[in-house]
Amino acid sequence: MMESLLRQFLAQDTETEILEFKVAKTQYDKDKLGKYFSALSNEANLKNRPNAWFILGVNDKKQVVGTEISDKQINEYKKEVSDHTSPNMTFREIHKVEI
Repeated sequence: MMESLLRQFLAQDTETEILEFKVAKTQYDKDKLGKYFSALSNEANLKNRPNAWFILGVNDKKQVVGTEISDKQINEYKKEVSDHTSPNMTFREIHKVEI
């Protein structure tokens, strides 16, 4: 199911206010992550959408390049977002898709 959803996102003409692609080969800047989390969350809320998508391992040409970000790093990112939002919020779900 998630692979199909990813392919739908990749088929779109461009990123949107609730869809963002980033390369993130081995890591992603926590400050930038927080800004995207906030922006995507706000846009989803304003558009009355249940989700926004921040997809790592995809370049600006919408080519899957993969990422080596570990589960440990993902948990650190989630904690960082939670620690710096009020009320404490974080990503609802993290999905790994292998293509």
